[in-house]
Amino acid sequence: MSSDTTCQGKSSWPELLGAEGKVAAATIERENPLVEAIIVPDGSGVPLDFRCDRVWVWVDERGIVIEVPRIG
Repeated sequence: MSSDTTCQGKSSWPELLGAEGKVAAATIERENPLVEAIIVPDGSGVPLDFRCDRVWVWVDERGIVIEVPRIG
């Protein structure tokens, strides 16, 4: 069973790859108000549990999104 099918609203944001992290987080929360977008510096550890109300926004040292943000 795909986890994305149980979550409501938009679930991934490929168009934000390469965007500034703070702008990406605001866009994600505006497009799906059911999630919290959390900016995470590359190399940081995060919990591995899947949650429909969370989106990790992985950024490099310049604050640029380096992975497609998606619910999880």
